[in-house]
Amino acid sequence: MPGPVAPWAMSAVPAIWPLAGGFALTAALYASVGFGGGSTYAALLALSGFDYRLLPAIALSCNLIVVTGGTIRFAAAGQLPWRRALPLAAIAAPFAWAGGLTPVAERLFLGLLGISLLVAALALLLAPPHPAAPSRDDARPAWREPVIGAGIGYLSGLVGIGGGIFLAPVLHLTRWAPPRQVAATASLFILVNSLAGLAGQVQKLAGAGLAGAAAGAWPLALAVLVGGQIGAFAGARLLGEALVRRLTGLLILYVALRLIAQVAGF
Repeated sequence: MPGPVAPWAMSAVPAIWPLAGGFALTAALYASVGFGGGSTYAALLALSGFDYRLLPAIALSCNLIVVTGGTIRFAAAGQLPWRRALPLAAIAAPFAWAGGLTPVAERLFLGLLGISLLVAALALLLAPPHPAAPSRDDARPAWREPVIGAGIGYLSGLVGIGGGIFLAPVLHLTRWAPPRQVAATASLFILVNSLAGLAGQVQKLAGAGLAGAAAGAWPLALAVLVGGQIGAFAGARLLGEALVRRLTGLLILYVALRLIAQVAGF
């Protein structure tokens, strides 16, 4: 028996274009600080009446589009510390895939996500305006980065996002690198994690007969392609490091409050 049709497909086709505008704006804002926007894409889809089972796959697909362009632009600007960023992403990927296969109740995962993001946002926004210089490599415990990568990889897979929104605050607070390099690392991390998480999500959707149901959301993919390129250029070339840090905190705070309000029924 074929799976259910996505709700927007049963209405007039132009109804998806206002949603595409919201996706483009979200992509531009998030790409400017190295994120993909997956958590906000999922919220917009939920408010528009999409089948909740399709949300992670669509959101992760849009993540991939945004952070692919963002990662290229950050790398071209010389902001991506490949030697340190690649091991983080490689460690996280299998844990993201495992997290994506872990069943969790909708209300529980939204609550956990909202609280985690709220703490991360407040930590960034209340930090001193001029953070200390990044710590030296020899001052970092050898176990710290593998634990960070594995833990955030699993958590991001569990809640169906790329994980950069968790990674960036941790890297900022541990003085891992200057803010712009943190943004670039988060972009690469989301790219790898989204691929792994999407693989798990498609595996689940295939079992439910829904693997092809999200293909009609192509206008959303086009919207985030355009918005993401604009935001990534601004983040890599135009914005100061302090502003990048504050934008990161404000974006995380917005998503956290949105999720907490949804769980509380507001």
